Amino acid sequence: MKLSLLLAFFGIFIVQLNAQIYVQTEYIGSSDYKDINNEKTGGEGEARIFSAGAQIPFSVKIDEYNHPKVWGMALGGSYTSLKNRDIPENLSPSEILNAQISLMHLRPISKKWSVLATLGAGVYTAHTDLSKVRMKNVLGHGGVIFIWHGRDNLDLGGGLAVNTSFGYPMAFPAIYLNWRLDGRYEVNVSLMNAFEVSGGIKFSKHFKLKLVGQMNGSLALETIDGKDMMFTHQYMIGGLQPEFKIGKSFSVPIILGVSAERPAYYDERSLQAFFKAMGRENNPHFSVAPYASVAFKYQF
Repeated sequence: MKLSLLLAFFGIFIVQLNAQIYVQTEYIGSSDYKDINNEKTGGEGEARIFSAGAQIPFSVKIDEYNHPKVWGMALGGSYTSLKNRDIPENLSPSEILNAQISLMHLRPISKKWSVLATLGAGVYTAHTDLSKVRMKNVLGHGGVIFIWHGRDNLDLGGGLAVNTSFGYPMAFPAIYLNWRLDGRYEVNVSLMNAFEVSGGIKFSKHFKLKLVGQMNGSLALETIDGKDMMFTHQYMIGGLQPEFKIGKSFSVPIILGVSAERPAYYDERSLQAFFKAMGRENNPHFSVAPYASVAFKYQF
């Protein structure tokens, strides 16, 4: 849970050599809502998440060491519908709307090192009425990461991410990790714009079967009773992912599994509240629930 809290405050770090668009729908089944003492409150809830995005490289060049120099951007948005029962509105909203844009530049600086820089902004609200969006619903983010190309299949990096989660620029340490094994047996561990680990078998050029673990979420920045508040909604899932590839560019990954834990709570939008939440053994959350998702991806 503490790792998910940290990831919620980092920017979007994307390295994409080909243009890609995707749409995805996710369902998290009903489960009990528990308080900071990990005790049932009598409430329960489920979630439906609809998301879409595009990753667009403007320019891609490969240097003599086979490292890419990339200028690009990412666009993304998600709508989360929270179907809660016996949970007061001041503990959890009924919907979350997020939309982001991020510019990215990756360039090699030596045989073994590259530098990645990003800059972007997003809108994070607990409603869908765009006429009510204010500057306090906007979060800016950016960062610089130095990446070490240890091996052909391993990239490690570190640097600083800056965002305005607390209403002013604040710097956080940022980590970049991308390790993969390709071939009939595939393994991938990635810590870029979210955490993902997967391993599986490629049965043919049209079908893969993997075990996956992922972490994702959404955020709402609101003013409640004169206070700047932040609603955090994170979910960690694990399951079986069959992926079907149609032609050279179109793929359909499906995940069937469980949401291991789903932190969902309001807190004050302040650095003090952030570290207080980090120090708690538990934050308000939904317990284990069934999870399913389907995505449609097209790579140009």
